[in-house]
Amino acid sequence: MLILANVRERWSGFLGAFVAVLVGVALITTTLVIYDSARAKVQPRYEGTTALALPPQAVDADGSPEDRMPWSASEAEPLVSGLEKIPGVADAVVDRSFYAQAIRNGEPVTDEGADESGHGFGSAQMAPYKLVSGRAPAAANEVVVDRDLGAAVGSELTVNITEGREQFRVVGTVDGPGYYFSEQFAAGQQPGVAAIALIPDKDADTGAIVSGAKKVVGDSGSVVSGDGRSELQPEYIEHKRFLGVQLISAMALLGLFTTVFVVASMLVLSTGMRRREIGLLRTIGASPKQIRRMILGEAAVVGLAGSVAGCLVGVAATPQLLSILKGLDVTPPGMEIDVAAWPLLTGALVGVGVSVIGAWSAGRKAAKVAPIEALLDSRSANTGMGRGRWIAGLTVLGLGVLLAIGTATSTADNRINMAIAATMTLIVAAALLTPVFVGPVGRFLTAPFQRGGKAAPVLVRAELVANPRRAASLVAPVIAAVGFAVLLSGMVSTMRVAYPAGEALKVAGQTIVTPDGTPGNTDEVVADNPVGKAALPTRAFVDTTPGKNGENGEEAGSYTVLDVLGSRNAKWNKPGEAVLGEKTAGALGLKEGQEVPVRFADGATVTLRVSQVLPDDPARGDFVVARDLVRAHDPAALTDDIFVPGDAKASAAVPGVALHDAAEYALADYNTDAKLTESLAMMLIVIAVGYSVIAVANSMAMAAHGRRRDFGVMKSAGGTVRQLLFTSAGETTLVIVIGAALGVLVTLPPLAGMAAGLSESTSSDVGLHLNSGVVVLAIIGTLVAALCAGVAVTSKTLKRQAV
Repeated sequence: MLILANVRERWSGFLGAFVAVLVGVALITTTLVIYDSARAKVQPRYEGTTALALPPQAVDADGSPEDRMPWSASEAEPLVSGLEKIPGVADAVVDRSFYAQAIRNGEPVTDEGADESGHGFGSAQMAPYKLVSGRAPAAANEVVVDRDLGAAVGSELTVNITEGREQFRVVGTVDGPGYYFSEQFAAGQQPGVAAIALIPDKDADTGAIVSGAKKVVGDSGSVVSGDGRSELQPEYIEHKRFLGVQLISAMALLGLFTTVFVVASMLVLSTGMRRREIGLLRTIGASPKQIRRMILGEAAVVGLAGSVAGCLVGVAATPQLLSILKGLDVTPPGMEIDVAAWPLLTGALVGVGVSVIGAWSAGRKAAKVAPIEALLDSRSANTGMGRGRWIAGLTVLGLGVLLAIGTATSTADNRINMAIAATMTLIVAAALLTPVFVGPVGRFLTAPFQRGGKAAPVLVRAELVANPRRAASLVAPVIAAVGFAVLLSGMVSTMRVAYPAGEALKVAGQTIVTPDGTPGNTDEVVADNPVGKAALPTRAFVDTTPGKNGENGEEAGSYTVLDVLGSRNAKWNKPGEAVLGEKTAGALGLKEGQEVPVRFADGATVTLRVSQVLPDDPARGDFVVARDLVRAHDPAALTDDIFVPGDAKASAAVPGVALHDAAEYALADYNTDAKLTESLAMMLIVIAVGYSVIAVANSMAMAAHGRRRDFGVMKSAGGTVRQLLFTSAGETTLVIVIGAALGVLVTLPPLAGMAAGLSESTSSDVGLHLNSGVVVLAIIGTLVAALCAGVAVTSKTLKRQAV
């Protein structure tokens, strides 16, 4: 009851922490609701199935589960036969997906999922999609299409497939998307079997079918049903989901860090301003344990109240965030908001937990207050740096420096995360060590105003010098706001210069043939451009423990899935041989001259000899084999960009391709992800700066409210309202200047490390680039919010005192 009474009595002192918790929990709740709503769902084309039989799953080089390893036709045949005999199963359909895209008026028909739009006609049963007109395809040159395509039965349709443009006769239409060919034709496009769908009879027992299917499949694979069928997703949907999850994960991480940082600094500030009150409690017999319990209890109540309000605000804000993500095209088609319980509970636990943890440090210090403090100024012990703070600050600073150095040496995939981690660490270090700088910097900045004979500069200087810890608590959110604005905008500006320059340097003098409206280049395009690099990618499975499936009946070897490139370069295009990068060879435990079994997309295994192990080179590939080998075992694979040397002529005669020179290609390649990167950066800047600005305003308001006795004394001594407001504004401005300077300084090492890493990886001279407009806007926004809050509370306090 005492805790609740304290909160009610001192609500203005807890308002800042309440708002900080509310905003943080709202952000975390919103992102978690979006994350939960973005989970994979059963695709419409599988809604008519009761279960799916899937091949065994391989792992990547790190041991994480990855691609399913397709069955060969001979392996799948007995499984299909056995599954068809299960009671309640109407049909067992081999589901095949491959590239198919209509060509109209010389242009590919727009289709995001074109690389998986081709199927055997039996796959139409899985939705089920019904024949609207015509009949099923029987010959290799016949196709059934979506009625929305507008192709009449009996008409000729040009369809782009892996080989190139082919003429097909439309023999039927269905009420769903896709191109449906004869089963024989589909098997030629995708010989491997990646899934077998079970179509149930009417009123069949799903449990019995699943149980029977598991017995038939045994150790040859697995059976999924219900929501488990969502495992099969088109690649473009998975890519969108991946981008969306990356974005909201970054938002949630930044929100969590900012919440912890801001709430902790506010609670330390609030508790530090209550030393006289705590000293009085100690005088009347309160023990240190009771003081700690009171501080933690108050924080828990404030955290709980802020969490409840934050959850409500977060749920209300979710549609707006979803709308933004849809505008960025990083959500699965048809995604809708689904509010589950766990995001709300997680947000609430974070809010309460952060409040209690933030109050723990303040409570430890408060418990050490002696009864004599009741007779002293509440800020008398608010000076200097304790040994614990020195140790913590220097330790965190050292860690931040190491992370900044690591930013320069990390891989491209980890460089951004490393820079963000380094900045977060250095922000914490700056907040811990700020009391060291506040006094000297305050003296330096106010020195020019000392000669004017005015009292305001003297008072501002005295306040900062006498109470550096209070000033440090005010500076902390400013460091976070400016620091994240400088870092995120600087990363985007630096990458905008570095990546196009590096890519242009790599392909200088070449003409690049790229897909335009298609997911890749067909063999027709490759034949039309016979000179130059034309990598043919596929996913293959390397048996890293061969020979186990032998006389003793041991289990088959474990397979590692990796990207394999088929090359037509004479140096690598050698039958029966493979060229590996050093990293891949080390991960697989392979050496030059060693033989390795490789299983391809059609289920066939080919033994290859490692002819060379070379230094890693992304332009070459990590596992390179002959192009004809990939084409023989993966008929559906599409070719990557074709790099035609300057002494040869590139052709764009085939529809669905475009030609670029080095500069155009580099810029187009960067712009593919630049829009998303810049949008992500701006969203994170808005979140970090907006949240920190709210924290700055709250902190300044709390500080102004806590100094109402000081204002009363200064007013009694003859100070006018204008002078006192000017003093308050001057102190606030000085605090913002110090925080902004530290915010810029802590981000320079990570950005410099990032620029150095980009210089090395792109083989170009990359300097440090800052977005001055964003930085200035962040500083001005923070200053305006702080001034408005501080002056408003000071003015209100002075008016009350006048009354």
